[in-house]
Amino acid sequence: MDMSQYLDIFLEESEENIQRLNEDLLELEKDPENHDIVNSIFRAAHTLKGMAGSMGFERIADLTHKMENILDKIRNGELRVNSNIVTTLFKCVDKLEEMIDNIRNEGIEDADVDDIIEELKKIENSDSYEDNKKSQLVFELNEYDKDLIIKAKEKNYNVYKVKVTIYKDSVLKSARAFLVYKTLEEMGEIIKTVPSTEDLEQENFDNQFYVIVITQKNKEEIKGKVEGISEIEGVEVEALQENVHEESNQIKEEKEEIKLEKQIEKEEDKSTKKVHQSVRVDLERLDKFMNLVGELVIHRTRLEQISKDFKSQELHETLEQVGRITTDLQDLVMKVRMLPIEKVFNRFPRMVRDLAKELGKEVELIIKGEDTELDRTVIDEIGEPLVHLLRNAIDHGIETPEERIKQGKSAKGTVKLIAYQEGNKAVIKVEDDGKGIDINKIKKKAEQLGINTEGMTEHDIKNLIFLQGFSTSEKVTDISGRGVGMDVVKTKITSLGGSIEVISELGKGTAFIIRLPLTLSIIQALLVKVAEETFAISLGFIDRVIKIKLNEVKVSNNKEVIIYRDSVIPIVRLAQRLNLPEIDSDEKFVVIVKVGEKTVGLLVDSLLGQQEIVIKPIGKLLQNQKEYVGATILGDGLVTLILDVAALI
Repeated sequence: MDMSQYLDIFLEESEENIQRLNEDLLELEKDPENHDIVNSIFRAAHTLKGMAGSMGFERIADLTHKMENILDKIRNGELRVNSNIVTTLFKCVDKLEEMIDNIRNEGIEDADVDDIIEELKKIENSDSYEDNKKSQLVFELNEYDKDLIIKAKEKNYNVYKVKVTIYKDSVLKSARAFLVYKTLEEMGEIIKTVPSTEDLEQENFDNQFYVIVITQKNKEEIKGKVEGISEIEGVEVEALQENVHEESNQIKEEKEEIKLEKQIEKEEDKSTKKVHQSVRVDLERLDKFMNLVGELVIHRTRLEQISKDFKSQELHETLEQVGRITTDLQDLVMKVRMLPIEKVFNRFPRMVRDLAKELGKEVELIIKGEDTELDRTVIDEIGEPLVHLLRNAIDHGIETPEERIKQGKSAKGTVKLIAYQEGNKAVIKVEDDGKGIDINKIKKKAEQLGINTEGMTEHDIKNLIFLQGFSTSEKVTDISGRGVGMDVVKTKITSLGGSIEVISELGKGTAFIIRLPLTLSIIQALLVKVAEETFAISLGFIDRVIKIKLNEVKVSNNKEVIIYRDSVIPIVRLAQRLNLPEIDSDEKFVVIVKVGEKTVGLLVDSLLGQQEIVIKPIGKLLQNQKEYVGATILGDGLVTLILDVAALI
């Protein structure tokens, strides 16, 4: 049977399961006693094993099978979660990810899993967990068990923990365990065994096991009965030291209410999941769909222009209907292309954990607003800049635990990754509560590179970190010091039509604020005239438009400015900047634009109005022209360039 037709589905679902494994392992490290998380990890590994087995990828199936063995022991209380186990499981996930990538790129697994499987076997075969099982006995009791114990003690029943030791050379350990179980069951009610009854039946224990029993008999009676069974080496009976009976009725009622609420929430979640259904669509098809809608918008604009020329009422009414349908279709395709930024954010908790361990720092990553939606194109491109910013925050920003304690801070540093929508833009913040940016350190580095910082504001000096080759690290490491990173961040964000600004306070921390367009395909724009040429400016950058006389333009520090509402706004003459002839006119228009904290006025000759435009990429010949983000086709068929405001100012 040809399984290649299912390869794409296998790769997509494998990525989802690997992501789930990463997230759940991080949660397990924080909450080792949470059996729900262990079950979730087991299910993800089991699903991956099943899919890999059906596709013929034996190494993946073998590795996930060994992971299952460890997870099964954790579920049964035979292993206790510790840092070593979590780290080994993370190594397994990394190896699985590597093999999935190899399958995608080369069609084969091509990875050595022998070493990691050997590590898993050592953990699986370790016999140093007997004490572990004892210590977990009390904590393994669920609410139902505790309730039984409370009621039993209220009615003056005895609750005993019975430890049974069978001779090591016993041939049928499971039979002896069964006889003990039956004997105790006849004397009372058994509420717990460690290991589980299934493990006792299958002889998955050494020579000791524990039973918790509720009975009216006393210690001596129980001990005498169990010791009477052949091949029993020893029996210890002790009253269960469990404080659950001290809980008041009020606390019990509150717990029941919380339990009921959680159950209702789970049921609601299940019902919601059943209602929401999705279909996997190839990304190329979505791109083609978007292009077709873009063409439709262009031709609608063209028809509207023709309708104005012919002044036909019937044509005008029909076009209004077509316009509404096109707008709805456009909104729909935009929503289809939108993805929650969670898709990018999900990979960062694991990266932060590993990096913090490598640097010997304690870091807590707080993520907010992961449901903020962005265009798929933006989602695909924003990951790399965020990786640089987070690594920078942990390496440069967050201090070591010792340094933080000396400064009166908590030993654990905090890095926040926050996303939210602001108008037609998405805002992403990367904040840390570390040492902040040292202005003097930047000035010193700037001088070494031959940059004069005299007369520069603090804001401008801080922005020097975005220069190519600029690094304040004193030594080169695997993480930083080569001057590559922040310049890549700014270049990438600018290419997406976005902006980045940095806010920092020495000793308090640093925040990088990224503003991105929600979509890169269809935007609202203002059409302006410069000389005889028409240009488009995205409304996302425009604060306001004012009309001025040329004599209102002043000169300050050899730069042209205007005074508007008691603010000094620098002016950029677009005609000069774009090498166009200046038209001699007393009246001009200033388009005031904002990029981050920077406000600048763009001097243009006239305004042609607001219009919805479709962004088309510029051909190879004009790719090096940084002043433009793309081009569009207007209603009269004219090709118009779209200005890159961030590059211009």
